[in-house]
Amino acid sequence: MDSLDIQKYINMAIKRKWWIILPFLITVLGGFTYLLITPRVYEAQSLLLVQQQKVPEDYVETTITTTVSDRIRTIEQKAKSRTNLEDIIKQYGLFESPGKDISPDVKVEKLGELITIATSQNAESRNSEINAFTISFRYNDPQKTMDVTNTLASYFTTEDLNIRAESASGTSEFLSNALQDAEASLKEKEAELKEYKERYMGGLPEQLTTNQSILERLQTSLGQLNTNLMDAENRKVELLKEIAASNAASPGQSAQAGGVDRLANDLASKKNELASLESRYTQSHPDVIRLKQAIAAMEKELAESQSQSGSTIDETSPNTALTSAEQALRRQLQELNIDIANYKANIDEVNVQIKGYQAKVFDTPTREQELLTLNRDYDSLKASYNALLDKYIKAKQAETMEKTQKGEQFKVIDYAKLPTTPVAPDIKKIILMTLALGLGLGCGMAYLMEMMDTSYKMPDDAEKEMQLPVLVSFPLILTEMEIRHNKMKNIFAYTGATVGFIFLVIGILFAVKGVAGSIDLVKGILKVTN
Repeated sequence: MDSLDIQKYINMAIKRKWWIILPFLITVLGGFTYLLITPRVYEAQSLLLVQQQKVPEDYVETTITTTVSDRIRTIEQKAKSRTNLEDIIKQYGLFESPGKDISPDVKVEKLGELITIATSQNAESRNSEINAFTISFRYNDPQKTMDVTNTLASYFTTEDLNIRAESASGTSEFLSNALQDAEASLKEKEAELKEYKERYMGGLPEQLTTNQSILERLQTSLGQLNTNLMDAENRKVELLKEIAASNAASPGQSAQAGGVDRLANDLASKKNELASLESRYTQSHPDVIRLKQAIAAMEKELAESQSQSGSTIDETSPNTALTSAEQALRRQLQELNIDIANYKANIDEVNVQIKGYQAKVFDTPTREQELLTLNRDYDSLKASYNALLDKYIKAKQAETMEKTQKGEQFKVIDYAKLPTTPVAPDIKKIILMTLALGLGLGCGMAYLMEMMDTSYKMPDDAEKEMQLPVLVSFPLILTEMEIRHNKMKNIFAYTGATVGFIFLVIGILFAVKGVAGSIDLVKGILKVTN
């Protein structure tokens, strides 16, 4: 752009100066009025530190599992709840303007928007956890701004302590109930285990070695008893032979006595064989059963033979007609029968005991499996009970720590102070924007009016329009009187515009703020601009 073009625009600005000045002044008045009617907004901040627990974690482990950020979000939601915000509005009389009736819902919404929670993290801290956060509040009253901010800070610290204490108490209560249930189950299982051991006392797995030893002794004793019984049966057979020989009255009787003797010998041999088998096998062994049946048949046959031969010996009643030798034999026979009966009774008793201990030994694997199941359930319940007991003790310690405020907590390290400088509106920014807008609007109006003017401004305009060369151009020549007149006219115009602008500013200022408010505002503007 050359100097001729610049001169052109300068001439245009001089010619249309009032189209620049008046919009500029009007815009400045508008910006000034906006500054006056726009309420000043102040901001107060309170800094809270996340203080770690005072008791080392090696001694007391906290039961609080929520992170700091989660607790901050939770408390923020509670702080911005309708109930809490309504209490703050009522306590400090917020949003109360004469002549304006604002609904409670709008007040609550506005207050929630004016509260800001900002967190900060330390990159070097563990898991980049939050270690501090700020609470900010904006309002048009500096005192109320500070009071509300400090109230919110106190609310955060108190609510955090309550949340941690309630969480710790809830954990302790839950573990206490779980511990009582586990203790009841453990006692029930202990009673079941005790009842089982009492029911099967003597047949428990740990008594297997003892039972086997006892069983071996009983089997040895049974063998000895069978041997003694066999010897007694042999002696009885010999006595029967002697008695039969002494009572033989005829050859027929002797022959019958000889048959009885052979049958008695066979019976004694079978009984000896039975005693040998019983010392090695149980009563349910097929050979033992078969041999017992054979002995029973032989005893029956022997009794019939003795009845037919008339040589049945009365083993219990003495015969006074007998000789002293025969009487001695019969007494020996009676004593031997008593011994045999005792041996048989003892054998039966030992057999019963053997069967009992054999049953215990046989059932030991079953008892071992059942007892293993009971012990496993008992050990599992006991381990669960011990684990719950350990957790309960730790939870009670953590609860005590939280109640005595020795755990992690929020601590206010910077309380909100009374704000002296408003954060909104931004006076410098508004002044610059007003000046730029007024200047732009004035220049735009001047340029628009110039474009709407169809008169020739330069000789070149006439040549282009008429297609004829301009031979001579004369400047406007004014007389001295016209020059003085124009100067006076400009002086009055500029003076009037300036005075009018000043009076308008003062009038707007007094109308909006009053005298005292106007003085305070001017002081504040001067302070900000400086």
